[in-house]
Amino acid sequence: MLLSKILDKIEYEGINFSDTDISDIVYDSRKVKENVMFVCLRGARFDGHSYAENAYKDGCRCLMVEEKMNIPDDCVQIVVKNTRASLAVAAVNLFEHPCDELKIIGITGTKGKTSSAHLVKALLDASGMKCGIIGTVGAYYDDVKIPTVNTTPESYELQKIFRIMADNGCKACVIEVSSIGLMAHRVDGITFEVGVFTNLSPDHIGPNEHPDFADYMYWKSVLFERCRFAVVNNDDPAYEEMLKNCKAPVTTYGIEKADIIAKDVKLLKNNKFIGISFDCIENDSKYYVEVALPGLFNVHNALAAIGVCKALGISAKENIDCLKEIRVRGRAECVYVSDDFDVIIDYAHNGISMKSMLDTLKSYPHNRIIALYGAVGGRTQLRRKELGLITGKECDLSILTSDDPDFEDPNDIIKEIGKYVEEAGGKYVGIADRGEAVEYALSIMEKGDILLLAGKGHEQYMKIKGEYVPFSEKEHIENFKRKRAQK
Repeated sequence: MLLSKILDKIEYEGINFSDTDISDIVYDSRKVKENVMFVCLRGARFDGHSYAENAYKDGCRCLMVEEKMNIPDDCVQIVVKNTRASLAVAAVNLFEHPCDELKIIGITGTKGKTSSAHLVKALLDASGMKCGIIGTVGAYYDDVKIPTVNTTPESYELQKIFRIMADNGCKACVIEVSSIGLMAHRVDGITFEVGVFTNLSPDHIGPNEHPDFADYMYWKSVLFERCRFAVVNNDDPAYEEMLKNCKAPVTTYGIEKADIIAKDVKLLKNNKFIGISFDCIENDSKYYVEVALPGLFNVHNALAAIGVCKALGISAKENIDCLKEIRVRGRAECVYVSDDFDVIIDYAHNGISMKSMLDTLKSYPHNRIIALYGAVGGRTQLRRKELGLITGKECDLSILTSDDPDFEDPNDIIKEIGKYVEEAGGKYVGIADRGEAVEYALSIMEKGDILLLAGKGHEQYMKIKGEYVPFSEKEHIENFKRKRAQK
């Protein structure tokens, strides 16, 4: 594609400009080759401008920069105000505006993005609107998985994925939109057909993230300046702040007073299913909804998905039975092991999400609640205190283990969390090897117990000393089942 076409709608100064043919855009200097444009991004740890000379030596003759570089004159330099924002527009152009062929549904909020996105996808697929998904558990459509790194991928990856989905028959894509994704211009150039707000609580506040809660909240709200329709949880007090600059028609959902309401909420549980049911009141219509995901928060998530259907002019009522079979990998995921007890895998990895998950599980009939979890190495110590105090108070037993310890000794992390478990009056067992910990936990389960495997969720690796080592909790569950069957 001609460089001028890639730069359409970007304000720039061209140095040594030549309307050359560009085969691709890269922002990782290790991927540089001839006929590509290398975009110099500034990050928290690296500045792409420092790799410009290396990119030139590797054959690159086109750079996008924020300042003129000392590079030979046979290299085109495209000087822009912000390379991240410009990369987003360039990617839209390179992949020939794939969002014009898709209805993009963006979901933002502190919790519930992943589950809500899967509920939306299920309803749209059931209605005949083939839908892709991009988020924490990756990107995929049908049975095709597309590798990703971040919850909200970099703008280039996003536009590339949209193009793949559009070319393969998708008519919609639901995407988890993180505050960092908005702040870092990853979703620039996208007009969202529907923007969804789930809830808000303090998160991602600290170095290289948001300086304070107000900044976090502001960047969440930006989504609603870029959508044609808004669907918001008006049970959450932050919903008005989300809509302060929103010009789009708004659909509200909630338990009490909203456009879409849940009534007569019930908890459902057997040894292979843990979920919720409710009557949905939408306009003058009332219909029964059953969802194979547990807890009150999944009532809200289901209502959000119904709200998306309403905004798109699709009948959720006609397709609602699909939610009886829904499974979200690593999100309150029920894994069958025995008729006697329940095992739940969930991504809960901070105080808020752990408390929410434990409150949910305790609302169902149970004997003991046992939580198995760890804490990431090299991160805030406050999270360890929160987790320890919460499980010490709420659980009958905490099994402390590894969760991406990286360069920290996992036994030190266990001891640190353990003192807070005991401070809250709880009991704990420490087993550094997470596989061994999972199998130990299963071996001590009693009739009516609920075991929560928290923190890893959908992840299939463990970060140890800088290396990503393959790890699957489900593999250890299956190993336990095999050993038990052989006895």
